[in-house]
Amino acid sequence: MHAQSQPSRPSVVSPLPLSFLAQAVASASLAVVQLHWVPATAGSAVAWSILLLTVPLQLLAAVMAFVAHDAAAATSAGLLAGGWASIAVVRLASPPGSTSTGLGVVLVAVAGALLVPASAAVTRLAAAAVVLVCAARFAATGVHQLTALPAWETVAGWIGLALAALSAYTALALELRATFGVDVLPVGRLRTAEGG
Repeated sequence: MHAQSQPSRPSVVSPLPLSFLAQAVASASLAVVQLHWVPATAGSAVAWSILLLTVPLQLLAAVMAFVAHDAAAATSAGLLAGGWASIAVVRLASPPGSTSTGLGVVLVAVAGALLVPASAAVTRLAAAAVVLVCAARFAATGVHQLTALPAWETVAGWIGLALAALSAYTALALELRATFGVDVLPVGRLRTAEGG
């Protein structure tokens, strides 16, 4: 009798689904505030949620990625933890609806820094796309903070909703792949020289 073969499992679980789902929650929540679908005063509850939910999960994902020797995932999750923490702390310390040029500078810098792990993740197209859209989201939010122009807040909100959807899809695809050992949903993997 032959034992059924089980799909091989990596020794360390990928932190990307955790990172992407935490980001989806933060991005969608902030987008609802930016699009004025809730009162501006709801921004403090969103900020607390980002600070207490998304930031710790991003930090955990960063540590997990470092342990797994995944530099792109570790770098992006670490940058996301810092970017989301900055948004949350400034929102908590500022009056509802106000902007901060200091936060704007930080978010534009984080957006630029996110281009590095996005470029390094090119063999995982969906993951790279999530990080690129997140860079665009942080850049648009940063420009709004720098200019206080309502149009940029609206752009950031719509990018935020798109980011939340893309992040959730990619997390689901990666979770299904980890569970079944095959790609159930397409994530755009490129083959590398090693055949991966």
